[in-house]
Amino acid sequence: MIRKFSLLDGLREARATLILAWPLVLAQLAQISFFTTDVIMMGWLGPEFLAGGLLATALMHPAVIGGFGVTTAAAPMISQAIGARELRSIRRTVRQGCWAALVVAAIIIPFLYVAGPIFTFLNQPPSATALAAEYLVYAAWSVPGALLLNVLRAFISAKGNTGVVLVIIASAAVLNAGINYVLMFGHFGFPKLELVGAGIATAITNTLMFLAALAYAVWHKNYRRHFILVRFWKPDWPRFFEFFRIGLPIGLTLLSEVGMFGVAVILMGWLGTNEVAGHAVAIQCASVTFMVPLGISQATTIRVGLSQGRRDPAGVAVSGWVSLAMTLVFMGFTCAAFLIVPDRLAHIFLDPGEAENLLPISLAISYLAVAGLFQFVDGAQVSAAAALRGLNDTKIPMVIALIGYWVVGLGTAYLCGFVFGMRGVGIWTGLAAGLAFVAIAMMVRWAVRERLGLVRHAA
Repeated sequence: MIRKFSLLDGLREARATLILAWPLVLAQLAQISFFTTDVIMMGWLGPEFLAGGLLATALMHPAVIGGFGVTTAAAPMISQAIGARELRSIRRTVRQGCWAALVVAAIIIPFLYVAGPIFTFLNQPPSATALAAEYLVYAAWSVPGALLLNVLRAFISAKGNTGVVLVIIASAAVLNAGINYVLMFGHFGFPKLELVGAGIATAITNTLMFLAALAYAVWHKNYRRHFILVRFWKPDWPRFFEFFRIGLPIGLTLLSEVGMFGVAVILMGWLGTNEVAGHAVAIQCASVTFMVPLGISQATTIRVGLSQGRRDPAGVAVSGWVSLAMTLVFMGFTCAAFLIVPDRLAHIFLDPGEAENLLPISLAISYLAVAGLFQFVDGAQVSAAAALRGLNDTKIPMVIALIGYWVVGLGTAYLCGFVFGMRGVGIWTGLAAGLAFVAIAMMVRWAVRERLGLVRHAA
């Protein structure tokens, strides 16, 4: 018989989740500040540079997020091993996770180098296409460090120490802003490199973050006993392919969501540069607020994975539901902000004193109104997906995401934006529809997890 959890269990779980999650949330906010800083400084250069930077990330972010999916498999694999006290397998998992990260990076980098022809084929503005291609030539080399860091972050966080992840990423965010300022605008005797400078800063800071996390994992007393670099080149093929078995569906799930937003940028490009610039502002605001539920969801996968490793169905249940409740409460505040003060948010990125910025600002405000309304479903879908991920349930969520984002979301975006003449607001309406579909389907699957046989029970 399954033990039911009480209100006291829920409060204890909320406390444990918050202790684990708050450094991850701040780390996610610090990490998104990398691109937020880039976007703000690109806006200082002008709307064309902002449009070029957004086009670049519309291609780069889906590719990197797909790679993150493969390496994110480290989180449930390591946490379940800790819960089951199978400590010997931790080193092997970290090692094969690094192998997987390097393989995926070797695929992504050449893809980013052909960005120019891709954007030209998609009929994007020529000036923005040229700027985006210049940025990606240098930013592509941030991919290995970013993916390797994701593996080490899962290793460090699964053992309960998420504060060091925050320190590393926050320090790198400050460094990234400084390098951007120097290289993009040509200060302190350096040449003015504009978007190329932003790409170089991205590559440098991601590499340094990985090296800092590696040094911590190798030398700190709580981690060095795992000897993660010992026999690093020794293969463990079953575990290596397990990363792709679990991680590829995660990657496709994340890629389908990020890809939906990336295709939305392409659709905005068909409308014009002002629409792309306004979209850049709105999507950046939504991305920043999303970092909080994303950080909570990372803790959720670990908490659910620990209970799954202990074969504790009640612990699995309380971890998932508490995470969902915490996420929805936070998203209520962000919804209010988007609906009440959208103009102030837009003015952070574009100067209202410049005549060329007035139209992009007005468009951004209209897009933020729609973004405010989909905050709840955006938080719900990432929370439910993370809970299912802690159970190694990734294939069906992948199918749900592909249908929700690419059929419902983009289908609605095209119909509303171009057939019904709603333009940018119609595209954002499609984004909301896709998120709502996925949120409902994921929550239903989480609610019937016992009937589907996803939860391990004690012998």
